[in-house]
Amino acid sequence: MTVPGSKSGTNRALLLAALSEGTSVVTGALRSEDCDRLVVALQTLGVRCVELEHGWEVHGVGGRFPRGGTVDLGDGGTPARFMLAAATLCDEAVTIDGSARLRERPMDDGIRILESLGARFEWLGEEGHLPVRCIRGITGGEVEVGEVASSQFLSAALLVAPWTSHGVTLRCTEAPTSAPYLRMTMRALAEVGAEAQEHAGSFSVKPEGPSVPDQVVPPDASTAAYWWLVGALVPEASMTVPNFAHSMDQPDAALLSVFEDMGAKVTRSGTDVILTGGSLSGVEVDCEDFPDGAVALGAACAFAETPSRLTGLHTLRVKECDRVHALATEIGRLGGRVVEHQDALDITPAPRQGPELEVAAWNDHRMAMAFGSLGLVRSGIWVRDPGCVAKSHPGFWDDVDVLRSQA
Repeated sequence: MTVPGSKSGTNRALLLAALSEGTSVVTGALRSEDCDRLVVALQTLGVRCVELEHGWEVHGVGGRFPRGGTVDLGDGGTPARFMLAAATLCDEAVTIDGSARLRERPMDDGIRILESLGARFEWLGEEGHLPVRCIRGITGGEVEVGEVASSQFLSAALLVAPWTSHGVTLRCTEAPTSAPYLRMTMRALAEVGAEAQEHAGSFSVKPEGPSVPDQVVPPDASTAAYWWLVGALVPEASMTVPNFAHSMDQPDAALLSVFEDMGAKVTRSGTDVILTGGSLSGVEVDCEDFPDGAVALGAACAFAETPSRLTGLHTLRVKECDRVHALATEIGRLGGRVVEHQDALDITPAPRQGPELEVAAWNDHRMAMAFGSLGLVRSGIWVRDPGCVAKSHPGFWDDVDVLRSQA
């Protein structure tokens, strides 16, 4: 099963290419609502983005966006948080807004970090939430960072750091939330020539704007997770994801080890990764480092042979929906028994046979894909609002049809 480009990787690559001097190509970029809205937002700020067959040609602005305006990121949490930082390098005021759900998601941690680095914002609605307007740019410097709702706030500040006057150093007084995503940002910066260093809980990027080279976005581990869960739940079934070896440093690739612990077998053939299903036992695992993958794992645990306990789920409360509650509700609808805690789920599996039923997607692409994948394991599962998968993988249901035809 071919997997589209990484959503996280695409967003990072597009922002770095936009800020660079000169023209570069982002190959393998994901085409989805989130990523396409980021492109439109960058175009609003004066970036020329030319659509190619397999990506984007981006004409960089050399560290300063020439225009301002209003950008609407829809449901896109990552694009919105990255645009908060991008707005601080703009010659004109920028207003960042989004959907009703995005307006509910917290933004104050990111604003606090950026204002500590010299920027100024004004709240246009409820304080701590979108919409917000950037009215003064960033200079850079050093700031202490405690617990935040999302590592994306730290990533955003670091991604624009090469084009600030003083660079950026973030000294984390507590372990960063979803730290693997933060390290993904540091690798992305280093790969394009920025001087980015991590040392003893500090993340530093020097003020030397690189000329960003062409970038290649690897397959998306978060999307591959749904095919892994199908392969893991069907004994002796094999699921091959081409070129996934290039994606093993993405946080959700950790799911492969979890599925191995549960009873699946993982092998490689060149750069391809193959998962073969087995009798899947339940698991107790901390999902702090792969929060998006936790949705696919929760769905897999719904059809495991024994109970599971998933912890480290606190960030899932403020995603496209409250994913902790949504998982508990829909697994219960399948016939499983779930005890919901503030940052954990205890899951007693559901039967693999039963009457036809409809599960809710909660307007959340990851919920839709997780339970849509379960429909390949237990017949008769229908997903309400299937179109919400367009946020990260518009071709998901076509892929489901391909797999169903191979069953």
